[in-house]
Amino acid sequence: MSRRLRVDWPICQARGLCHELLPEVVELDEWGYPVVTAELPDWLLADARAAVRACPRLALRITD
Repeated sequence: MSRRLRVDWPICQARGLCHELLPEVVELDEWGYPVVTAELPDWLLADARAAVRACPRLALRITD
């Protein structure tokens, strides 16, 4: 099963917390908005769920 982290762009305010928590799959563009660069490997799933919960704007979700 391939899982990805998705960003709700209208809600995101480019605070960068997701990049700090998941630098393996999230980079920041020139304005500080997250760019998801890879699928979520199983070993990062718990960290990804923590990032989803920690997002101050609730702009992240995990999809299958």
